[in-house]
Amino acid sequence: MSAVRVGRAVVSSMFVFATLAACAAGDEPALQADEPAVSGAVAEANAATQAEVQALRATAERYTDVNVALAEGYVPDPTGMCITAEMEGQPPENGGMGIHYLRPDLLGLSPPQPGARVAGNGTHTDFGQPAILLYEPQMDGSMTLVGVENLVWEGAWQAAGNGAAPSYLGNDYLHMVDDPATPADEAHGFEPHYELHAWVVRDNPNGMFTPFNPAVTCEHAGHAM
Repeated sequence: MSAVRVGRAVVSSMFVFATLAACAAGDEPALQADEPAVSGAVAEANAATQAEVQALRATAERYTDVNVALAEGYVPDPTGMCITAEMEGQPPENGGMGIHYLRPDLLGLSPPQPGARVAGNGTHTDFGQPAILLYEPQMDGSMTLVGVENLVWEGAWQAAGNGAAPSYLGNDYLHMVDDPATPADEAHGFEPHYELHAWVVRDNPNGMFTPFNPAVTCEHAGHAM
């Protein structure tokens, strides 16, 4: 089931990357003789998507210095984990997510309970102010910003009358819930939720909105401050 969702995200994000690359090069993509011209409506939609992604990148880069994030209320994931694909039972080559820095107010986090999963009641989906920042630990103990994320709690989302998963730029959030029958923790210590990552700082060869980034490593997690 998740593979279908990831597939949709990959297709959408690959399209975004293609259009952004064309803009960066300063050239319009050339049409082949048998390709139809892009309609005005489609071109307008493409431009809107590009503008949204550029705005998201600018928002994210505000938190390049982790101290700025801390000053604005972001705190390290209380589990202390640097998340990798292998931890969720996926191929190691899928890469990592890094260490999550959370905004408790935007996530509606519940007070931590000993031995319990991280829980909350937030339904925040505005990437203009992401609820989570993703940092890759470095050998010297510093943290490098690699992406952003929003997370919505399943119970709160459904209680608000929503049926389908939330989405952003045509990409559905992934439904994350732990399967007790497997040794991996598919929800990485959290209660059932929906989440969507946006790799707008560290390019992801598998797609801007796929959950893991092979260009992100947790190799130096033990050195993180």
